[in-house]
Amino acid sequence: MDAKRVLIGTIVGGVILYATGYLIFELAFGGFYEANAGSAAGVPREAPLQWALALASFSYAALVTLGLANQAGSLSIGKGVLIGAIAGFLIWFTVDFTFYGSTNIANLTRTIVDPLLEIVHGGIGGAAIALVLGRMTPTAA
Repeated sequence: MDAKRVLIGTIVGGVILYATGYLIFELAFGGFYEANAGSAAGVPREAPLQWALALASFSYAALVTLGLANQAGSLSIGKGVLIGAIAGFLIWFTVDFTFYGSTNIANLTRTIVDPLLEIVHGGIGGAAIALVLGRMTPTAA
C-alpha cells in the first residue's frame, strides 16, 4: 500500500473513530463507565483532553489501515469491519486487563464490557477505512 492510501485511510478512519468513540463511550455508555469505575479516586479528568483523544484515534486508524493493507484479494467493507473489530478487541482486551491487574481504575464488569464495545467501535472504523480505500486506485510500487 502506498503512502497516500495509508495517509487517507488514517485520516478518514481517525475522524470516524474519534466521532464514534464519543457517541459510544461518552453519550451511550458514559453512565455505565462511571458506575463501574474502580476504587481509584480522581482518575477521570473534568474535561477530557480532546487533542490526546484525537491523536489516539489517528494512531488506531493507522493500525487498522496497515492491517487492511496486508489483506490478500479485494478490499471489502466486510473485511474492514472484521479487521477493525479484531484489532479493537485485542488492543483493548490487552489494555483493560493490564489495567485491571495492576490498578484500581475499573471493576471487572467494565474490564470485560469495554473490549466487547470496542468490537463495534473498531468495526465501524474499519468499515470506513475499507470503504475509502476500496474507492482509491492503488498506485504501482
